[in-house]
Amino acid sequence: MVAGQPRGAGDNVPPVSVRVADGVATITMAAPALTADAKRSLVEALPAVGADDSVRAIVLTGTGRVFCAGQDLGEHAEALRADPGTAFQTIADHYNPIVSALAAAPKPVLAAINGTCAGAGLSLALACDVRICAAEAKFSTAFTGIGLAPDSGLSATLARAVGAARASELILLSERFSAADALAWGLVGRLVPAADLPAEAAKLAGRLAAGPTLAYAAAKHALARSWGLSLGEVLQGEQGDQARLGLTQDHRDAVTAFLSKQQPVFRGR
Repeated sequence: MVAGQPRGAGDNVPPVSVRVADGVATITMAAPALTADAKRSLVEALPAVGADDSVRAIVLTGTGRVFCAGQDLGEHAEALRADPGTAFQTIADHYNPIVSALAAAPKPVLAAINGTCAGAGLSLALACDVRICAAEAKFSTAFTGIGLAPDSGLSATLARAVGAARASELILLSERFSAADALAWGLVGRLVPAADLPAEAAKLAGRLAAGPTLAYAAAKHALARSWGLSLGEVLQGEQGDQARLGLTQDHRDAVTAFLSKQQPVFRGR
């Protein structure tokens, strides 16, 4: 959750839009805060594009100067007034499925962080595989600022991205930090001017879409399962992945292309 404000009620823009072109599904969050409609839309859209064989890469982005500022606090305040005991059911119903769908998608997911990224918005970005960021963006963990602990996986994904000590400081102090800080700490992979972000994100997503999607899916799974495993267990898992991928046409064609000094073409089989 945490911690944004909704866009004006007069706006008739769908909270989440999906556009598929050239093997890339671009999912755009229209409002700065996560309303109930926006969360439901993400819960529906993410598994659908993940299962769509025509989609080879996914981009998650926002609009204007905000990527995602977290939970719509107006709606959250209403839920608390109605029934504090069920106000946080949205975590199980929406946030956990959204983060799980991003992390488990069998294709690479790119977060194009166009602006403010806070609270659950930061959780969503960290659930993606690759992050490209507008140089003007601002970040905050936000949760403790309103008396909450992290949710949506942030307590794990932030520590994995920036290290346990810095994650503890960022969560406990809840101070804003810049895109330059995020790059220096390893939270994002590259910065570009805000005006260049759509084109640069599209270029990077196109590169991923043209890549070995079966290998990407295996690599994502391997990275996720490696946490908490012994070296021996990691080695066994990698051995199984290579044995399976070694039987694919993508691998055979790529080896042939390499030996012929040609560019490989990956077909996902």
